[in-house]
Amino acid sequence: MRHAILGAGGVGGLIGACLAHLGDSVTLVVRREALDQYPRQLHLESAFGNFDVNVALAAEVPAVDVLWITVKAMQLEPALTALKNPDAVRAIVPLLNGIDHVARLRARYGSGRVIPATIAVETERVSPGHIVHRSPFARLNVSSAGRSLLGAMIDRLQRIGFACRFIDDEPTLMWSKLVFLAPFALTTTAADKTVGEIVSDPPWWHQMETCFREACAVANAESARIDPETVLAAMKGVPANMRSSMQKDVAQHKTPELDAIAGPILRGARRHGIEVPATKKLVAAVEKIAGSGESLLA
Repeated sequence: MRHAILGAGGVGGLIGACLAHLGDSVTLVVRREALDQYPRQLHLESAFGNFDVNVALAAEVPAVDVLWITVKAMQLEPALTALKNPDAVRAIVPLLNGIDHVARLRARYGSGRVIPATIAVETERVSPGHIVHRSPFARLNVSSAGRSLLGAMIDRLQRIGFACRFIDDEPTLMWSKLVFLAPFALTTTAADKTVGEIVSDPPWWHQMETCFREACAVANAESARIDPETVLAAMKGVPANMRSSMQKDVAQHKTPELDAIAGPILRGARRHGIEVPATKKLVAAVEKIAGSGESLLA
């Protein structure tokens, strides 16, 4: 298959490197001014294996079977300027944090072309072309609408170590990640602790657990089917040294994805009249640490 990666960071680099390693054609879409300097090879360090793979580079999305969109949520609009000919792309698979991007992409490119998906992983681009996959897992969940096109590719990703599932119910697919990610990201960032330090610190664990339950209440009101106890059990099984990407962004003085990650919970809570005090407290703490401008809580 032919793939393009729009967003050659940690997630995009991991996906691109693994697909190229499996023999597929992979093009990284990078800024035009970076084309001459960007390496034509990806180097991956991972529990799935350490390897170097050749990739193509382009400033615009070429004709491909699958366009993977792996940019930060606030980078989506400028990144999409590279998609000049959407009709040359059979499927768009966004792996952004949050939920709202799916409707935005469908409004622009059509519901049939956009295949919602989520990924749970800790991976980082430490330099252009150099990807370090830090978590022992990479969990890729995809809407069942993509089974006919992506099924064989998903099987091959599973053989090298990915845990993959096709999920029929789209609200459950999208909210299942967010109810895990939001409390994890907000709490680790507010506390500046690893998840293991959070779990072993009763006051911080109480905040994280309460945030989990609030997020699940909103998710279920939004037609998802989420069991809070399953989510909490999964969090306790996360590697103790794991940190969130939001936490890393704030430490590096980058803008965190607060609206994408916490926004759907806050907006959903307002729609359904659900109280989310723990979530609001954590959002306020992250906004203060990050020096955010306009508050989500305004």
